[in-house]
Formats: sequence, structure tokens, C-alpha cells
Amino acid sequence: MRQANGEALGQGLITAREAEDRLEAAFADGVRRFDKSGEYASDGALGIVAWLRWKCKLSGGAAAERVTIGRQLEKLPETQRAFANGDIGYQHVAGIARTAEQVGAAEVRKSEATLVQTAGTMDPGQFTGVLKHFEHQVDADRSLREANHAHERRYLHVGEPLNGLVRLDGLLDAEGGAILTTALNRLMPPDGKDDDRTAGQRRADAMVELARPRAGGSTDGSGPRPHLMVRASVETLAGTPGAPAGQIERGGPVPSRVRCGGLYPAAGLDRCPPRQALGAWRGDHGVQPGAPLPAASPHGARRRLVVT
Repeated sequence: MRQANGEALGQGLITAREAEDRLEAAFADGVRRFDKSGEYASDGALGIVAWLRWKCKLSGGAAAERVTIGRQLEKLPETQRAFANGDIGYQHVAGIARTAEQVGAAEVRKSEATLVQTAGTMDPGQFTGVLKHFEHQVDADRSLREANHAHERRYLHVGEPLNGLVRLDGLLDAEGGAILTTALNRLMPPDGKDDDRTAGQRRADAMVELARPRAGGSTDGSGPRPHLMVRASVETLAGTPGAPAGQIERGGPVPSRVRCGGLYPAAGLDRCPPRQALGAWRGDHGVQPGAPLPAASPHGARRRLVVT
């Protein structure tokens, strides 16, 4: 492959990737058996993850992921077979194993054939969305807890100027990320053919532009807001057990029950209930399919609910 070019090089890369996935399948089976044997203790390791970090030169996260895969594949024969045959990749399998760990392998087995078939038709990033919807159908309350936990982890750090630069670092939940991405994308298109800024530079300029006061604008930040599309089925709005999650444009799945003050705030309430069904919000406030939803605050985005 080192001497190949063009189409031959591309095919070589595909072949190498397939071979690596098959090796990962064999490695996962070996990890499972070695884990059960407890032989890692003979080397002085306290556990299989520690042994993999030490002997196989893996990070803690990579080692733990392979242990999870090995343990779950034993209970998921169709996934194991597809992995060994090279029909699905390592990242697809890692996603299925994480889902099995979250909701139980027995639940995954009920839809395993469909999940494996779907995994073979899309990249791992797209398949993650499929798995999130599946997890919501199996256990909507757990999906809500996960979403709320993600929201609690949000933060933004703005560093002190250093060498003429300020470093930003932070995390947003899915809704916050979708709102920010939507707003930035509106300001990111190149100014013209002579605009030689990189995408990262245009994104940075767009963020500064968002924060820049507008001439004649109000001081409270009110004014035109980015529009965020949320798609949900009738079953999701009704809170029907087994219904899929809603889908935020550019934000991924959102639980059918959401925190108050989040995606669908209880407008006008001084105190919010800990959970609120999407369908109840829509009914209480007379929102019709396709109608724009009020912003969560003067600084929020406008949402549009589309019933599918």
C-alpha cells in the first residue's frame, strides 16, 4: 500500500480498515476470555482494564471500552457475527455494546437484527443517533436522566489574554449546542471569493459578531433569534411508552420529557415541575403543529415544532 496511488491506494485503505476491524473482533473475544480467567492477576494487575493499559499500551478509556465490548458481545450473537465478518466496524460495535450496557443486552437482542442491518448502512456518527432513539424507546426515563446530567455538566471558561490570544473552553448540552451552531452558521458564509479565512476563523469571527452590540439595538439582547427546528411524532408528544425521542436539528435526539426551562419551558410559571411532557406543553399553550414556540428567555432561540 505504501507504493500505491489513486484508486489502488483507496482500495488498500479500505482493505486495511476491514482487516483492523476483524483483528478488533478477535481481540474482543480474547479480552472476554482472559477477563473470565482472571489470569491478569498473575502479572500483578488489579483488574483487566489495568492489565490492558499496562501490557497492551491502551488508555484507560480505550481499555474499558474493549472490556465492555467483550462482555456484551457474548450476549449479542448477531453483532458478534457481523463484527467478525467485517460487516460492521469497531465503532458501530462499541455503540451497540454501550447501549446494551445501558438498557440491558436482553432489550438489544429483541431488535439486534435491525440494529446490525442499520449499522451496515451508515457511518458510526449517524448510527449513534439511531442508538439514542432506541434507548429512548426502551427507557425514556433513563434518557431523561442522561439528558439532565449532560445539562448539569455545561460550563464555559474564558481565559485571560496570553500572547494576544484568549482561550475558550466549554461544554453545552445538545440543545445549547444546536442553538449556538444555528446562530453561528447564519454568520459564517464567506464574504466572497476573496475571503481566505478558514472555517475555524469564520466561526470565531461569527461568535464575536454575535456578542457585538448592534447599533440601535436594545440592551437586553432582545431581537431576532436563531430558529431551531424540533421534530417529534404524535406518539412522542403524547408520551406513549416506546415512542422515539424528538429530534433537534443539528442537536440529535431529545427525550420526550424534558426539564422545565429547557427545550419547552413552562411559560409564565414561577416554579417549574421537575419534568414536563412535550405533549402537555403543546396542549397547555395551544401550540399547533408547525407553529413557532416562544423563547425560553429574552436570550433564547425561537423553536419550531414539526409533528411527523
